Amino acid sequence: MDDFLAARLQMAFSLGFHIIFACIGMVMPFFMCVAHFYWLKTKKTVYLDVTKAWTKGVAIFFATGAVSGTVLSFELGLLWPKFMEHAGPIFGMPFSLEGTAFFIEAIALGFYLYGWNKFNRWFHWFTGVIVGISGLLSGILVVAANAWMNSPSGFDYVNGEYLNVDPLKAMFNEAWFSQSLHMCVAAFVSTGFAVAGVHALMILRGRNVAFHNKAFKIAAIFATIAACLQPLSGDISAKDVARRQPEKLAAMEAHFHTERGAALIIGGIPDTVQQRVDYAIKIPKLLSFMATGDLNAEVKGLSEFPKADQPPVAITHYAFQIMVGFGMVMVLIALLYFLALWRKRKWLEQRWLLKLFVAAIPMGFIALEAGWTVTEVGRQPWIIRGVMRTADAVTPMPGIAYSFYLFTAVYVSLAIIVSLLLYRQITMVGKLYDSSIQKPLS
Repeated sequence: MDDFLAARLQMAFSLGFHIIFACIGMVMPFFMCVAHFYWLKTKKTVYLDVTKAWTKGVAIFFATGAVSGTVLSFELGLLWPKFMEHAGPIFGMPFSLEGTAFFIEAIALGFYLYGWNKFNRWFHWFTGVIVGISGLLSGILVVAANAWMNSPSGFDYVNGEYLNVDPLKAMFNEAWFSQSLHMCVAAFVSTGFAVAGVHALMILRGRNVAFHNKAFKIAAIFATIAACLQPLSGDISAKDVARRQPEKLAAMEAHFHTERGAALIIGGIPDTVQQRVDYAIKIPKLLSFMATGDLNAEVKGLSEFPKADQPPVAITHYAFQIMVGFGMVMVLIALLYFLALWRKRKWLEQRWLLKLFVAAIPMGFIALEAGWTVTEVGRQPWIIRGVMRTADAVTPMPGIAYSFYLFTAVYVSLAIIVSLLLYRQITMVGKLYDSSIQKPLS
């Protein structure tokens, strides 16, 4: 394995793990706070039990997210020193603010974990809200830094030098809002369906039904609302990408030739040699409308761009199709759930509806990983679009393949530990809670 490939694989592998830990850590505090709010309002012990069970999950993912995020910060300096040397002073502000948000989150989480029966009950609940808000802000700030790589701004690039740096303009670049919105909604979708699916599985198995019913409803409402909002945020992102990164849009859709009234491609196998897509379903003019709002607008094809500047078509296209495909399946589940709440109340007691949520447990995370792949691979061959190529930013350090194996082992170990801790937590709920007598968790 050459050093360039090892560096890219290590970064991809690290981000692939961290994005899951981070998204769960961003969203779970909100679930926890809703359950806590219901307990404060209703005094029903079951909501206290759900709150305390989810609190342990929040603590687990906060710790693992902190570890995986710290590793990533080391990797940026270790693997991409040229990138950090030039880009660090420009987009360092969101990273610095993210550190501040992280410390606020840590302090608030400490208050929440150890504040039971010590603080005013509403102040204690509010510390949990702060955990959620600060975690969400951390995610937004990190995504803003990544958005700068897709839409670099806040500096003048003259003769290889970065001059007239404006950190605020760099942070609030043209891509930060659409990317942050899409990412935050995706975090709620993926985490919500995963949590709801786990509780649905426990209901199907007849374990602690009262407890898991309450937990399922909270997670399912978050998941289904977010799933219905995601296509709207996706539309905002698509129009933004079409304007700023037309080559990425072309790769996402395997759109090889510039044309007006361009068709939207669903599925298909891209043939980069013949510059066509085989076995695809094409919906006339829909790509033009999605990209610009005009059915007859022109959409640039990949042939408009130099070969050296074109993103990898196959990976980008397949990842985009996977993201959209699973996203639409979750939208369908969400619509069925809303229909059950509104008109078909008997469906809520049917096993098939719960089985749909169980089947959706991995869907959100698969879509999340696929969407991140589109964002990163679709920017290639640039690490800073139009300014610095990825090949020019990697470290020349020999033996980096060993670093890749080491960090891979760290992340695999983290994933195993988290899985074991969560399994232990779920089984403990089964032992400590009797669905026929609502006893609080110890």
